[in-house]
Parts: sequence; C-alpha cells; structure tokens
Amino acid sequence: MKLEDLKLNQNLMKGIKEMGYEEPTEIQEKCIPIILEGGDIFGQSKTGSGKTAAFGLPILEKIKPGAGIQALILTPTRELCVQVTQALNDFGKYANTKSVSIYGGVGIEPQIRDLKKADIVVGTPGRIQDHLDRKTVSFQNIKFLVLDEADRMFDMGFVDAVERILTHTQKNKQTLLFSATISKNVNHILKKHLKNPVIIKSSEHVDPTKLKHSYYNIKYYEKFSLLVHLLKKETSGLALVFCATRREVDLLTRNLRKQWIKVMGIHGGLTQNKRQLALDQLKSEDIKVLVATDVAARGLDIPNITHVYNYDVPKTSEEYIHRIGRTARAGENGEAITLLIEKDYSNFDNILSNRKIQIKKVEAPKFEKVYFERNMERKPRQQIYESRRFNQRYTKRKI
Repeated sequence: MKLEDLKLNQNLMKGIKEMGYEEPTEIQEKCIPIILEGGDIFGQSKTGSGKTAAFGLPILEKIKPGAGIQALILTPTRELCVQVTQALNDFGKYANTKSVSIYGGVGIEPQIRDLKKADIVVGTPGRIQDHLDRKTVSFQNIKFLVLDEADRMFDMGFVDAVERILTHTQKNKQTLLFSATISKNVNHILKKHLKNPVIIKSSEHVDPTKLKHSYYNIKYYEKFSLLVHLLKKETSGLALVFCATRREVDLLTRNLRKQWIKVMGIHGGLTQNKRQLALDQLKSEDIKVLVATDVAARGLDIPNITHVYNYDVPKTSEEYIHRIGRTARAGENGEAITLLIEKDYSNFDNILSNRKIQIKKVEAPKFEKVYFERNMERKPRQQIYESRRFNQRYTKRKI
C-alpha cells in the first residue's frame, strides 16, 4: 500500500511527505481505514511501530480546524506527551490544526491559554484531571479519545484518573486504545469503554535476526569499570543505559562524565526542560549515551540506538522486552547487553523463564579498573576503587 491509497486530504499529505514518509507501516495500514470509518480500535503494538501516525493521521483528517477541542490523547509520561504533540503538529503543518501538550511540572496559566486555541489535546492523566477539577477545560464534545501506552499508564497508578476523565466525555466518541500488553486494567477499560473494537496486532517491530543478546556474569565491584570499557569501545551509534532508580541514574551519569563519556541522564525527578534537553542532545548526537529509568524511557522513539545496556537487571521478561525494543529497528543491527551481578540473579531467572528470550553468556574482556564515586555530594569526596582482584572497597581522599 502507498500513502496515496489512504485517501487523506492534500494538505495533510503535504505535511506527511515533508516528514519523509513514503509508505505506511503495518499498524498504520491496518488502523487508519478503520478509524476513518468510525470504528473503535484496540491496537497491540510496541514503541516504534508507527502507532502515533496510525491514530494521529485519521484524527487530523476528520477534525475541523478552529472548532474547539475535538480529540483527547492520554499518555503516561511527559516525554511521550511532547513527542506525540510534535508529531501531530508536523503532520498537520499545512492543515491548520493545533495540537497542545498538557502535563505537570510546569505552570498552568500558559496551558489554560493554549487550551483555548486547541483542536487536539495531548496530556498526562494527572494534569488533565487537574484542569477538569479547575473547570479550565471541557471534553464534552470530543470526537476521539486515545489511550496511548495504556498498560504503562495503569502500571503508574493512573487507573482512577483515567476513569474519572472518561466520565467527562460523551458516549458516542471513538475510543482508540493502544497497549503493548493486555493487563487486567487494560482488559477492564477495553470491555467497559470500547464499542465492538477491532483488535489489531502488529508483528514484532524489532527484527530478532538483527538483535544480539548477551550478558556478563561479574562481581558488583566490576560493573562500572566494565560498562566504561564497553561504552568507550563502541564509537559508532548511540547507547541507552537502564538503571533501576533515579539516584542510580544520577550517580552513574556523573561518574561516566568523569570518564570523559558524553552522557546525560533522564528520570521523572528532573524538570521537563532538563528531560527534553537530554532527548534533544541524544537525537542530535551531541551526546552518545543516555542513562534512564524504565518509566522515563517509556515510549521514546529515538533512531540510531545500537546498544541497550541493562546496568540494573529488569524484574520481568516483559520489562526486558520493552527495554531492548529500542534497538535493532528498521533493518539495523543492535545489541542488548546485561551486566549481571549476584543480587540480580532472581530477576535474571524471571527473564530467562520466557523461553523466547535466549541470552548468551560472554566472558568479560580485560578492562581498566576505574573509580566509582558514590557519595558525590560530600566533601572531602569518597571514591570507591573497583578491584577485580579483591572483593573489598578501598577509599581515597580527594581534596
């Protein structure tokens, strides 16, 4: 199928082609005609499958610019909210449509002004609920409601918020739900709020033949040194490093900078401006490494990621699949590398219980031992010397 076969208006097609689109992806080809015909959809797809265009293009086709808010798109994170809004504004560049981002952590007054001009609102559940409570927005007349990455949204505790938001919308709207997995909460919303939905599953976006899985079984005091060695060895492409906590993201990012690695960190505790700066610098390749928590990285679609590192091992096979899904895209090769230490054995066993996941053990190469400074806020600073020979900590005063 070609883009022209979707029968979208000329102004919309002009914006699409300017963005470099040549033909629809699998999920776009399946979703767009059904949405244009007025049907509800449950799309089971992963990040990078093209789902933003799959729901965004038919919505842009069917709304009337300047006629008030006609579509509400809920996303789990601020980053995905901004990303979806940018895509919709790029698509609708010549169609005179206006999409706005509504999320927490920033002033509410500019958002109130933006809402008055919006055709499409993209927002996180918490801030959308805040606006509804303040009566600064109404969704009574929307034609479309989209729940993007619904499984992650509900995992983050937004079930009640989403239910409340749904009570502020009319019943005869189209509801489009997208989720990588079908959790209990996703199934509940699916049965309660969608009308005879068409269920669409896209095939795996990551090419398994292009993705290499490996792990290093090492001591805890070797982990940082090995990561530094691996990051410095790979000079091409971009790397995404996953940590379990915000604190670990901050500590790892600072320590990697001390090893002259171009890196930034991203997690939910940072301001929106700092998070967006990190993403922009990675996309422009001003930095080569992004350190992130699972929640912060959810939904990010960043091209040219060649390596995904599990600095902290994910707890489930589903989370592992979400992480590695950011590499080996569009026919490119990718590597998923796990740094396994003793405390993560249980999590790693959970991952391997999924028989579809095959991870090869690799012997650690020789690498230089470097300092990991854990108490970076204190003076005099303490540094932990990582020794492959001795399983103990050495401290060194630094003035």
